[in-house]
Formats: sequence, structure tokens, C-alpha cells
Amino acid sequence: MTDTFAHRLPLNQIRDGERIDISADEGERRQIADRLGLRSLDRLEAHATLDRKGEIIRARGRLRASLCQSCAVTGEPIDAHADEAFDIYFLPEPTSGGGSDEEVELVEADCDVVFHDGSAIDLGGAIADTLALGLDPYPRSAGRKLR
Repeated sequence: MTDTFAHRLPLNQIRDGERIDISADEGERRQIADRLGLRSLDRLEAHATLDRKGEIIRARGRLRASLCQSCAVTGEPIDAHADEAFDIYFLPEPTSGGGSDEEVELVEADCDVVFHDGSAIDLGGAIADTLALGLDPYPRSAGRKLR
């Protein structure tokens, strides 16, 4: 995803246990809706708690969104809501040292990993990605089935 909904948080300003609330403004919602092929995105907000261990940041929280998709069969508008828990690890970008393959060991089985550049994380971009992954890829109006 692009940085349309970028909320870059400098690593040197992130405190362990910090709570972050972010909300997409109208322009950000319109750009995210266009990118995701939505008719509209009327609300996108997230609440997260950040845990920090050195350069590893863990963001746990919930995103909420109100949106409108198009029926995959008829093209009719379908109103939908997203209410998703997320657990995202932000890890330093792996370096390629001497051609050896580095392994990244994940702490939790059910988490997403986003790499950062060592100076900041993009919480907004990760939230937009989480929304994209949670969307119904073939939304259908009531009583409509794909053939």
C-alpha cells in the first residue's frame, strides 16, 4: 500500500505501553477507498497499544470501519462494517550481510509483520493493509450467488 494514510511514528519517540488513537480524514478515506475498489469508506479508525523491545515494536488493538462495496454479481451497493482485532510486529528491515540468508523468528503465531527502516514505523499504512486483508473479496447482495 502507499502512504496515503501514513502515520509515521519515530522510533525514538515510541514509549513502551503507549496508547495511540488514529482516524482517517475525508481525503485519506477517499484515497483508501479508491485503492481498495470501494464505493466509499465513511469511517476508518484504530486504537492500539504499543509495546517496545529495542527496535521491535508490537501494535495490538482494533480497527473499525464503515464502508460500501459493490456486489460481485449485480454491482449493487453493499454497506459493510469492519471490526477487526490486529496484532502487528514492526521489525527492522533485514540486512543482507555477506550473502547469507537471515531468519526472522516470530514471537507469536497469529501476528502480522511489517518491516521498518530503523527510524520510524508507519502505523496508518499497516492499519490500511489490515483493512484490505479483512474485506470480502466477492461481496454479494442478499440472495445473490456467484455462478
